[in-house]
Order: sequence, then C-alpha cells, then structure tokens
Amino acid sequence: MLVKSSPHIRDNSSTQKIMLDVILALCPAILASAIIFGLRALLVIAVTVASCVVFEYLYCRLMKKPNPIADLSAVVTGILLAFNLPSTLPLWMAVIGAFVSIVIAKQLFGGLGHNFANPAIVGRIVLAVSFAGRMTAYAYPEVTNGVAALAGATPLVATRNADLPLLTLFLGTHGGVLGETCAAALLLGGIWLVVRRVISPVIPVTYLATVAVISLLAGQEPLVQLLSGGLMLGAIFMATDYVTSPYTLTGKLVYGLGLGIITCAIRFWATSAEGVSYAILLMNLLVPYINDLTRQKPLGGGKRK
Repeated sequence: MLVKSSPHIRDNSSTQKIMLDVILALCPAILASAIIFGLRALLVIAVTVASCVVFEYLYCRLMKKPNPIADLSAVVTGILLAFNLPSTLPLWMAVIGAFVSIVIAKQLFGGLGHNFANPAIVGRIVLAVSFAGRMTAYAYPEVTNGVAALAGATPLVATRNADLPLLTLFLGTHGGVLGETCAAALLLGGIWLVVRRVISPVIPVTYLATVAVISLLAGQEPLVQLLSGGLMLGAIFMATDYVTSPYTLTGKLVYGLGLGIITCAIRFWATSAEGVSYAILLMNLLVPYINDLTRQKPLGGGKRK
C-alpha cells in the first residue's frame, strides 16, 4: 500500500491530454494565420514544430534521458513560437528559435516542469534581439479596408497610423506575426480551454482588465490596446503556462496585475511599441516568490514564524 497524506485527488488527466486540448484550442488561430498570411504561415509553423520535436528527441537521446516527445509539449512550444514569428522570417532563424526554446530554456533546466520561463517566450525574445530587422518584417494584406498597409511598422504603430476599425483588429486582417492578429480565433481557443478546465480564467481576465483600466487612465483606447499586438495570445496561451504561473488564487491575481502594469508601462512609456513578451518573462521570474508569499495556511496549521 502507498500511504500518502490528504487530500487524495483522483483525475484521469495527463500531460498528453492537456497538451492535446491546447493544440485543439490553437487550431482556429492556425487556420486564421493561413487565411491572412497564406501558406507560408503553415510552412513556418511546420518548421518550428518539427524542429522543437527533433531537438527534444536528440537532446534526450544524447543525455540518455527518457524521451518525452509523446507528451506533445514540444508540439505546443513549436506552435506558440511560430505564432510569435512573422511569416516572412527565414526558416533557418525559426530553427534557431526552436533550439533556444527547447534546449536552452527547457531541457537545460531539467525539462518539462522545471523551466524558469515559458520556452516560446524565451525563443521569441532571443530572436527579436538577435534578428530585429527580420523579426519586424511583417507580412501585410495588400489593402486593409481601403488603407494601404504600412510596411516596416510594428502592428501597434500600424494600427494607430492607419486608424484601423475595431472589426479589422478583431478579425485580424492586418499586419503582424502569425498568431497575434486574429483576436476572434484566440478568444475561441481561450473559451475551449476554460470549458475544458485546462486553464483558469483568472489570469487572462485580470491581465486584460488591468490593461484596459490603465489604458483608459492613460488616455488610450482600451479596445485598441486589447485587440492589438500580442496581448490576447500572451494572456490566453502563454501567461497561463502551468509551470511558470502561480498556483494560488491570490497569486494569480497578483500575477495578472503585474503583467498588465508592465505591458502598459512598456507600450506607453518605453521605446518599444510592444511589451507582452517582456512582461511575461519578468513575471515568470517572480512566480516562485509570488507562490511563496501567497501560500495558503494549511487547515489547523500554526502561523509561520
């Protein structure tokens, strides 16, 4: 017999099932990216997914560790990394991003469950710093509601300059990276994850609400800020990563609040037009401290000295 302390929780969920749900939730955004940016988008996704799976397999084989590719976590990382890349990015750069995400950000720290930050976020930031020009060479529809696309501008800058309608932002028919433009597809995937109880709505709702409130106080249009850039993608799919997000309710609220404050600070008062990736990375680093400070006292337990 195995004698363990309570509570005794029985659940038939597994890492593979959870990751499969995430993949299904990402499918609407994959379809939207193919419609908006063409078949090149699917090619970038295929390359990042294949690279992530291969790098995970080769690393574990080299280090003589159990092969974890069946849990589908590498597939999810590959899709999320591709969603942070423009369709025009050279494929060899996408492979470098996959290497950074899987080998450096994930496996060198012990594999799934031990990574200090979301692997796809780390891969995106490394690529953005190393290949800034190529990472901002966004593909645009030739004409967006009669307004010529602004080549070379960031999605947030293009949105402000071209005065794009909210419906255009919601449907994603404007320039940007693969998985950030279509808010409708991302929200659809988020609803699926909440219904399936894969994620809690606390972090996304707190994050988005904080950005909306600060935007209003700063004289910005809240809906434009919510629908632009990588906010929806980050709030729904990347900030909610099990390993790098708090596990207490209070911690989730603090985490979402911090994400919103940092994102708005970078967007409104820094030189970068987008701050979602850096906000998630910074808050990922603070999660161990948030968990420790918001840990609930066990029933019947004494006060901490």
